[in-house]
Amino acid sequence: MATTTVRGTIAKQKLIWMYETMVLIRRFEEQARREQDSGRLRGTHSAIGQEAVPVGICAHLRDDDFVLGNHRSHHHCIAKGVDVNEMMAELLGKVTGTNRGKGGTMHIADMNKGMLGANGVVGSNIPVATGVGLSARVRKTDQVSVVFFGDGAAQQGSLHESLNLAAIWKLPVLFVCENNRYAESTPFEYSVAGGSVANRAAGYGIPGVTVDGQSVLDMYEVGGEAVRRARAGEGPTLIEAQTYRYFGHYGADNPLGYRTKEEQEFYMAKDCIARMRKHLVENKFATEAELSGIDKKCTDAIVAATKFGVDSPFPKLDELTTDVYIKYP
Repeated sequence: MATTTVRGTIAKQKLIWMYETMVLIRRFEEQARREQDSGRLRGTHSAIGQEAVPVGICAHLRDDDFVLGNHRSHHHCIAKGVDVNEMMAELLGKVTGTNRGKGGTMHIADMNKGMLGANGVVGSNIPVATGVGLSARVRKTDQVSVVFFGDGAAQQGSLHESLNLAAIWKLPVLFVCENNRYAESTPFEYSVAGGSVANRAAGYGIPGVTVDGQSVLDMYEVGGEAVRRARAGEGPTLIEAQTYRYFGHYGADNPLGYRTKEEQEFYMAKDCIARMRKHLVENKFATEAELSGIDKKCTDAIVAATKFGVDSPFPKLDELTTDVYIKYP
């Protein structure tokens, strides 16, 4: 199905949701950087520039579908519906956070929303997502498992093992590589043999799709087909979303040490939020004034979330080992 046809059938409510969710993610990430600069947050991995990838995919998911992330996962969590108040509190180590302040920025999870967790270990959630898909298969549900990982994690052996198992058992898993081109600081062209992650799918007899990760509409189209296949029992899909992180790998990292200003400007000119805003206005789904109202709504939500996080208490000392260890009989 052509992209223009798919875009023509997306309900206005869904289009507005995608725009609003991307803006909410960006405002959250911008505030997280401010919290880092203030010293209240001890480091973060910004996903500014990559908002379209999980939003386009999660637009097709239900609350009982599952998402697993990586060390850069704020956008995955928000796209899956995790509360930004609880997320900000978690970043600040407060007891009102999603993990009672014990997980922090790289380990946010919310079982009620199907967010099974971010993880700071590169590539570690890929086999977990495969196991989640196997669980759905065994339980005979039509739930879908989605795992987001970077181009750096694509070089881990866990991806190949998981692709093989998911393929032979036709598991309902979406393997989504957010190729932001640099892993930490290593150029994609140097580190990936064959010049593509998606091309590896052919070796496992499953679909491999390369998509413009800075277009939420393209992500929505590709995600919709992959989710449809998974729910229908047709097996996994490997998606390579070509995107770009606007800032360094982490807060103190200067990306101009390994890429050029001209390259940054090229990708920033393709900004996913600006492109979606233009699409909505030009196709009369919304006016500039209406979208500015959404922008303000998102800003206000993050201001409130920050106040909630700052005002919340830290966990008590006697909670140090609660929710950490399992006590066996």
